[in-house]
Amino acid sequence: MAPSIDRQGYWGRPTSTLDWCEENYVVSSYIAEFWNTVSNLIMILPPIYGAVQTFRDGLEFRYICSFLGLSAVGVGSWCFHMTLLYEMQLLDELPMIYSTCVFVYCLRFSLQQNSSWPNSLNCSKHLLVDCFRSKCGSSFQVMYGALVACLVMRSVFIVTWVYPWLRGLCYTSLGIFMLGFLLWNIDNIFCDSLRTSRQVLPPGVGVVTQFHAWWHIFTGLGSYLHILLSLQIRSTYLKYRPKVKFLCGVWPTLHIEPQKTS
Repeated sequence: MAPSIDRQGYWGRPTSTLDWCEENYVVSSYIAEFWNTVSNLIMILPPIYGAVQTFRDGLEFRYICSFLGLSAVGVGSWCFHMTLLYEMQLLDELPMIYSTCVFVYCLRFSLQQNSSWPNSLNCSKHLLVDCFRSKCGSSFQVMYGALVACLVMRSVFIVTWVYPWLRGLCYTSLGIFMLGFLLWNIDNIFCDSLRTSRQVLPPGVGVVTQFHAWWHIFTGLGSYLHILLSLQIRSTYLKYRPKVKFLCGVWPTLHIEPQKTS
């Protein structure tokens, strides 16, 4: 992690248990980690559109919660990196646990006709209690990693044995997420070297070395694609006709059409 030797700004001295590699209050005195903050837009705006589209298509409420959960993660991460306050750190980490529980639920019951939505989320209560007790340190990372592992195993099972034509979307989502995880580790391990390089590189080039911001971008995109995968699995099981379309020719969205009747 980054040393706490950065300049002071509007939000005062950081109180969070983590301070990332981006230098604090360099771009703006109102935003502690500028690039780590604005990179969260990819987790805020596209999922809101996805939630609206899912509502219009009349799909189950849990998929709207999936999109809104990802947006909540983006908002929490925005507040955390903007302030580096412990309260905002909780606002970042707790939605990650909650939203991933929703992802696990959606995928776990995607191939069943009916399921109990509230009762299947009881696991999140115990996860959050443990998280508060540990001040969301390493315990949070272990819990989040375990939930992601559940998603990966379930996704691979479905695209291997049930809907093999969805392998492309599944492995694309997983690959993008893992690329973000790799950059997250590089940012942590080589922080001192990255900070030194930014002092000699032109500002426009130095921005590219903000690997924690890239972690937000790639994991945000990977998580969004996972929701699309989960939606495709569910809508295919319910005999709808899911169709991937690209907003402005760039951003993937999923539109659900009713099954044709003879």
